[in-house]
Parts: sequence; structure tokens; C-alpha cells
Amino acid sequence: MDWQTSEDTVPSEPVTEADVLLLLGRPPATGAWRDGDLAGDRKFASFGSFQTESGGSLPRVRIAYETWGELNAARDNAVLIAHALTGDSHVRGAAGPGHPTSGWWGDIVGPGCAVDTDRWFVVAPNMLGGCQGSTGPSSIAPDGYEWASRFPFLTIRDQVAAQARLADALGIDRWAAVIGGSMGGMHALEWGAGHADRVARLAVLSAPPASTADQIALNSVQLQAIAMDPRFQDGEYYDAIDGPYRGLALARRMALLNYRSPTELNQRFRRSWQSDVSPLGHGGRFAVESYLDFHGNKFTRRFDANSYIRLVGAMDSHDVGRDRGGIDDALAGVTATTLVLGIDTDRLFPVEGQHQIARGIPNALDGDAAVVLASDFGHDGFLIETAAVGAHVRRLLDTPVG
Repeated sequence: MDWQTSEDTVPSEPVTEADVLLLLGRPPATGAWRDGDLAGDRKFASFGSFQTESGGSLPRVRIAYETWGELNAARDNAVLIAHALTGDSHVRGAAGPGHPTSGWWGDIVGPGCAVDTDRWFVVAPNMLGGCQGSTGPSSIAPDGYEWASRFPFLTIRDQVAAQARLADALGIDRWAAVIGGSMGGMHALEWGAGHADRVARLAVLSAPPASTADQIALNSVQLQAIAMDPRFQDGEYYDAIDGPYRGLALARRMALLNYRSPTELNQRFRRSWQSDVSPLGHGGRFAVESYLDFHGNKFTRRFDANSYIRLVGAMDSHDVGRDRGGIDDALAGVTATTLVLGIDTDRLFPVEGQHQIARGIPNALDGDAAVVLASDFGHDGFLIETAAVGAHVRRLLDTPVG
């Protein structure tokens, strides 16, 4: 549930006047990638009818994805990387046509990196329900209009089912590894529990075994911020000049407070002012306020409000033990060799959840305890602490499996 774009996955910094000038003018009604936009490095796979767990139906599903490396003759060197809530398929690569930002994990994926693309065939799909090329609420339905509010409720299992269809289309019977952080870690865990025969290794980074009441509560206020924006119009805003950018930006600002730690925010911003104008009754602002506003406004230019709602709903659905006899029974059925990693300052998905996963999986790489990294960066530490995270991912991929 992290920021997961290259500009965002760096230590927090005060906002400059140049930053503000980049965002002059109102954002579009949606920041979604739309048909007709430049594809960049995206590839596309299309499938027929898709039934969701909740009883919804999509007559056609498209998954946008990117790849690096080459699939070997045995088709046993494929690695799936699952992105987080607001991420996309652009794991590695420069900014350019179709990709306004550079890849979000380029220090970990690439030639000679922890996920060495000279050795591994890496596949990164944009998740179902997203807004960067895969079928989602901003996609066009058979009647020629956007799905919008008609788009069905999705679960983590639905999204993994779509990833499994992509694997089938690529001729990949078994992943050498499935790697994911945050919401992507939920996908990785679901692969291990629901498709045990199709994955040899797992990396579950900064993700819980189930979304808790606390996490669902944090999500609920973000969704209300979007719904209360008059421009949201119950999700039917695509033809409007102004979309629900204020509500979406506010939701993003709320979320950012969960992704970073108090230590980092306090050290970076302290009580500094954004300008020479005092925030103590004279109309000025604290630097941290401007920082949140800037990133909230920036977010509205690359994301879609309806997608945000559907993806947060999928996160809320996450419970690896649902209909499997509970969490412990579900984890006991995971056969993959599994790296479980958490961040000590993560206040969104605290490390107790990662320890529970490690205790429950028979082939956890480090026994009954998760690897816990010390970081000032909170939940987003798994994106920022690339040297430490990469070393553990490399260790997993170097572990022989049957």
C-alpha cells in the first residue's frame, strides 16, 4: 500500500517552488492510462470471460505487463513481481513515452542485480482493477462507456486468478519465484496458499497474513474522502471537466501518514515553515503540510479514483485463511521456500504479522521468525532500503529448491 513510483520511493524532502510549478493547473478527471495513449514498454494479454468471487462478471479481461530477461527452454526461470496498491508494471526502465517516471525497483531488478535479468525472466503485471493498462473501472465496457461504478468488487484472489491466466498465456507452469511487497506481498502469499504447485519460492515483504480491523479502518476514511468529493458523482465522472481530484488527493495524504514513520517525518521537517510567512496565524504553512499537499496533488495526475476504491477494497478482502480453515492451516499448506521480511518501524503492517507468516510456513527461509530490517522509513522501507532488501531477495533466489 505504498507510494511505489521512483520519485516517491526516496526519503521525504521539503517541497520547493520548482516542485509546485510542475503541478500548476487542474489535474485531469482521471490519471489512468487510456487506450490510445503511448504503450511504452507495456505488453498486453487478453482473456475471455472472468468471474469474480463476489459473483461479478467481466466479459473480457486485459492484463498489461512488462518483462525483462529471457525465458529459458525449460521455462523454469520465470519470476513474477507483484506491485503494491498504487504501483504498476514499470519495475525497471527509464522515464519516456508511456512512462512518465522511471522504474520503481531498478536497484533490485536488472543485469547483475538481486533479481538478475541475465539469469531470470521477470514478469511484472499491472493488477486487475488498476489504471495503467489492465482492465479496471476506467476501461471501456461493451456498451462503449467506462465501467466506472459498474466495475465489480475484486478480491486479492481474483487478482491472483488473473495473474495465473497471464502465466498460462506465457506458458509458465511454475514460477521460480513470486515476489511482492505490501499489497504485492498479499498476492505472493495468495499464490503460495492457493497455487502451491505453481510456485517454487516466495518473497513476502511488509505484508500481513490478513488485513486487520485497524488497517481496514485506516482505509475506510480514505474511501470516504473520495466519496464525499462532489465531483466523484458516485463514480460517474469520466466525461466531466473536473474529476474528484480533491477527494483523491486527500485520500493520498491520509495514506502517506501510514507509509512513513514519525521518526523520518520529525527528522526531515521538524517545525520548519514552507516559506517566510508564519503559519502561526499569518497564512503560512508548515513544510510538512506542503509536502503532503504536493504528493497528494501529484498522485491525482497518475491514478484513478475508482481504481483506488476497488484496489483498497481488494486489500480489505485479504485473509489467507478465509475458507481454508484459518490462517494457520492456510500457511501450513504453503510448500514454497519463503522469504518473509518486515520493517521495524512499519506502522501500517507491523512486524508481528510477518512473524506470524514465518511461523506458519513450513519452508520459511529463516525459520520461525521473519527478517526484520531496521529503518527510519516505516512501511516504505522495503522500497527504499534496496541494498538490504536486495541481499535477502538474492539469498532466496540462490536457494536450491526441488
